[in-house]
Parts: sequence; C-alpha cells; structure tokens
Amino acid sequence: MTLSATVMANPAKVETPAVFLQFGTPGYRKAARATFFGGFATFAMLYCLQPLMPELANEFALSPAQASGAMSMATGGLALFLVPASLLADRSSRKFAMVTALALSGLLTILAAFAGSFSMLLGVRALFGIALAGLPAVAMAYLSEEIAPESLGRAMGLYIAGNASGGMSGRLIAPLLADLGSWRMATAALGVMGVAAAIAVARTLPASRHFKPQRSSLADMGRHAMRHLRDPGLPWLFVCAFLLMGAFVSYYNYLGFRLSAPPFSLPLSVQGLVFLPYIFGMFASAWAGRLADRFGRREVLWCMVCVMTCGLLVSLSGNGLILACGAILVTFGFFASHSIASSWVGRRARDHRALASALYLAAYYMGSSILGWTTGLVWHLGAWASVVAILTVVLSLCLAVALYLRHLTPIQ
Repeated sequence: MTLSATVMANPAKVETPAVFLQFGTPGYRKAARATFFGGFATFAMLYCLQPLMPELANEFALSPAQASGAMSMATGGLALFLVPASLLADRSSRKFAMVTALALSGLLTILAAFAGSFSMLLGVRALFGIALAGLPAVAMAYLSEEIAPESLGRAMGLYIAGNASGGMSGRLIAPLLADLGSWRMATAALGVMGVAAAIAVARTLPASRHFKPQRSSLADMGRHAMRHLRDPGLPWLFVCAFLLMGAFVSYYNYLGFRLSAPPFSLPLSVQGLVFLPYIFGMFASAWAGRLADRFGRREVLWCMVCVMTCGLLVSLSGNGLILACGAILVTFGFFASHSIASSWVGRRARDHRALASALYLAAYYMGSSILGWTTGLVWHLGAWASVVAILTVVLSLCLAVALYLRHLTPIQ
C-alpha cells in the first residue's frame, strides 16, 4: 500500500516527520524575521544608555566612572546569568524563554525611565541584564535546531545583523529622543519597543519542532566547563573576549564625555552619530571571516587587534575628522577580532559547544562590565588621554594573547 493510501485509510496512525525550515519557505521567513527583531530590540535596550551617560552624570551629579554603572550593571547581570539561563532554557520551551526575556526586559527598561535615584536605576538595570540573558542564550540554539543546515548561515547572519543594527540604532535613537525630550523619555520609548518586539516574536516565531528538554545538572555543567578550561586554547580565547569587549565598550563609554567637552562641545543628538562606524563593523565581521578562511584565524586575529590599537591612538587627535577615522578603525578592528575569536571557540570545543560559547559570551560581557567601569576611574588623571593610555595597555595584553594563540597546535 502506498503512503497516500495509508493516510487515507487511517490518517491517525501516520505521523508527519518534523522538517527543518528551509530558506524561502514561510516558516523560515517567520523565524528569521522574529529572531532579527528579537536581537534588534535586545541590543537596542542594552546599549541605549551608553550615549546618555553625560546626561546621567549631570542629573545625578556623578563622575564618568559612576555614570558608567548604568552600563556595567546591565552587562554584569547578563554575563553572570548567561550560563544559568542556557541551563534553564534547556528545560523549557525555547519560544517561551525568548518571549519572556524580551517582555521582562522591555518592562524593566520602562521602569528605569522612572527611577527616582541613580541607585534605583542601577538596581533596575541589574535586573534587566538578568532578564535579558534568556534571549541570547536561546536564540542561537533555536536557529541551530530549527533551520535546515544549508540555510542556517543566512539565518544566523540575519540574527547577528539584528544584534549589531540594534546596538547601533539604540545608540543613535536614544540621544536624538533625549534632545527632543529627556533621557527618561528616550529610555521609556525603547522599553515600549522591547515589549512590542516580545509581542511580535510571540505571534510570529514558529514553535520548536526539534527541541528536546534536557535535565542537565549544575554538577554536569561544571564538569563540562572544567574540560573546556583545561584546553590549551579556549581559556585564552575567553581572556581575549574579556579584553576586546572591555576595551571597546570603555572606548565608547567615555567618548561621549570627550565630545561633550571643548573643543567639540557637541549636543547629544550629534554625539550619537559617532556610532555610525558600526556600519563598518558589520562589514568587518563578514570580511574577517573570509580572510580567516583563507589565511587562518591565527594569522588574522593579531592583525585585527593591531588595527584596533591604531584606531585608539589616532583618537587622541583634537581634529574631528581624524577622531572619526580613529573610531572607524577601533570599530572595524573590534568586530573583525570578535568574529574570528568567537568562531575559533566553536572550532576548538570538541563537544558541548553551546556551553563553550556561553562561557565566551560570559567573559565578553564581564569585560564590558568590569573594564567599562574601572577605565573611568582614571578619567580624573588626564581625561581622554588617560582613558586611551589604559586601553592601550589592555589591547597590548590582548595582542600578547593573540600572538600566543598563533603558535597553538591546531585541533585536528
């Protein structure tokens, strides 16, 4: 009897196999669109307060280092809860975890707009980072499970593009709205956008077909993590993530204070334009990947760290155009380096790659939190020049790590 005849005779006994989402199908378009907007909203909310730090410093009478707490608390909460969030997400619905993370993050961003004190703002931002950890911990896993292998590259690229464009847009939109109203109005508007994104994901994202809940224990996770940490290369890639992201976020954290002071004295809406180099960063990720495929990651990573360092030193200039060129080099070098280092993690991890990626991202955001705050402590010593000096030391350490990795025995 043919399959069609069997179905007609007794359809209840025939199970349709779960299929992967292929490029061009309605299901693929829905999944790609939902994860793009989820990533966009995630990083727009995460980074919206970065260009508003001078405004926070003025309202709450803060030093630059204190004002950076609005970013550090959020990225610190995200870093600390990425791995636990991935463990919890393995026990429940992928879609539910993503929608819940987005909705809570949006509501907490709205709440941040009504903070009566800076300490309250810090507390809300810490909770925001914890809530947000559920999305990046799950989105990439969802795509890997549901998208057909031959279509995964496109979908993952679109998701990462959503992350980058969301980070850039949040940094551009927030100062523009702040100039029109206040930092509170800007923050609330981005929180509303986050809630709207949660509703869109809930309505659009196809339900998981291949997800199987797992009951991994903390002890199991600890054993797998220790195996990664005993690898001769992975811990150094985690260190690289810490240093790269710490330097990059610190650069943009305090660039706003530089542009607010003479000889620039720019309004917030104009300062936001300094984040346009993110466009070059999005190009750098793909370009560096192709370059690494041709020459090897070990030969490209250290070169891109050097590009980032050159941009940092160029940014000492008091000329606006030269400073803009420095920002482009810093952004290009960072995205290229991050693209190479993160893909190298997946290459070196023999198993439990999701955990290896979570550890990399945890180090990445911990660098943002710790170095993003501590760099500001030197501001009073020499303002922008002292920030550039300390970040040059950070990138020099990163270069040393990259040169060590250059001589690492490849995984066969």
